Amino acid sequence: MTIPPPDGSRDRRIEDLSNLWIIHPAGRALLPGFVARGISANAVSVAGLVIGAGSALAYAHWDDWRFALLGLVLSTGWLIADGLDGMIARATGTASPLGRALDGLCDHGVFALLYVTLAWSVGTPGGWALAILAGVAHAVQSNLYEGERARYHRRCQARPITPPYPSANPLVRLYDHVAGTLDRYAAPFDAAMMRSTEPDALAATYADAAAAPMRLMRLLTANARVAAIFLACLIGSPRLFWWVEIVPMTIILLTGLIWHRAVESRLIRASGISPRHARPSTPSSSQRT
Repeated sequence: MTIPPPDGSRDRRIEDLSNLWIIHPAGRALLPGFVARGISANAVSVAGLVIGAGSALAYAHWDDWRFALLGLVLSTGWLIADGLDGMIARATGTASPLGRALDGLCDHGVFALLYVTLAWSVGTPGGWALAILAGVAHAVQSNLYEGERARYHRRCQARPITPPYPSANPLVRLYDHVAGTLDRYAAPFDAAMMRSTEPDALAATYADAAAAPMRLMRLLTANARVAAIFLACLIGSPRLFWWVEIVPMTIILLTGLIWHRAVESRLIRASGISPRHARPSTPSSSQRT
């Protein structure tokens, strides 16, 4: 089959630089071979989990810089797999609710393994407490950021809100519900866009105005966390990474969310459109990446 060109769903203005120059180019290079061999997106998601588990085992010996470097290399391999599974799903038309949930669960699973092995290597009650608290903070931050990122990309294309793929699986429905936590707060701008007589112009204005808070929040990506883990281990203190998760990253999330909602409110007022009576569908912000 012919591999399609990049789908253009990611706006370069808010994309992580490591994605632009390393992760996605590597995935695009691997894509033809994987598709030709019939390797499924779900298989790549699971393989990514295995590679990520290898990075966690390497970081268990973080006091040796060689193992810390190995952890970084394997983590980068996991990030490539995390992007490649979505590329395969789009190229082969095999996206599914199960695949979407599996992708997200594998992502969270890798970080859970990283946190557990680091806490085990530190070996103190305080270390375990910090790891658990950081893990909870990470889950909330990552979930909300992914929702904001998907919303930004959709709005830049002036697309109406779309519901998730229907699923009878209660776990998939739960995943979609959690992933859409902020949707009801962002709904007024979506409703205004749907009522606008010039949605493309409003989308272009929004894209420029909302790029700044989205660039701030890209510090919450898995890529940024992978780099932070490596640097903390290289310095000799995994606890430093956990504190970064708990304090600075939480501040970044709150600042970005408030800034993004403020941009929406300003644009609604400037457009003169009342979204009061619009009834947008329940959106989904969880997609393969």
